[in-house]
Amino acid sequence: MSRRDELIETYADDLRTKCEVEPDMDLLRKVTIGCGPSIYNSDSATVAASDTEELNRIRENFLMKKLGLPDDESLMGGIQAAIRTYGRSDRHKYRAVVYYLLVKHFGKEDVYA
Repeated sequence: MSRRDELIETYADDLRTKCEVEPDMDLLRKVTIGCGPSIYNSDSATVAASDTEELNRIRENFLMKKLGLPDDESLMGGIQAAIRTYGRSDRHKYRAVVYYLLVKHFGKEDVYA
């Protein structure tokens, strides 16, 4: 099993256990691939949910640029909803899992079709 496949299984486990969501494995794989090499770096593989700059980067670079969403208040609300689903107390929020939750929250699965 490749390193990426191992990580995808880790992300799927987080979705099942921490988020109580049964993942669409095909979508999770595509979101993970879309994250690029950042998933292999311990710092960039996770999201700092308490860092406002990090959340703004997710809003601008992922939600607006990648998913094509318009800039409004619902974007930050969606990010906060994803973080709540993951669990605020969990310090290790994998970027691929947060992005997966955001894709599902905003109904933008077609971006990865």
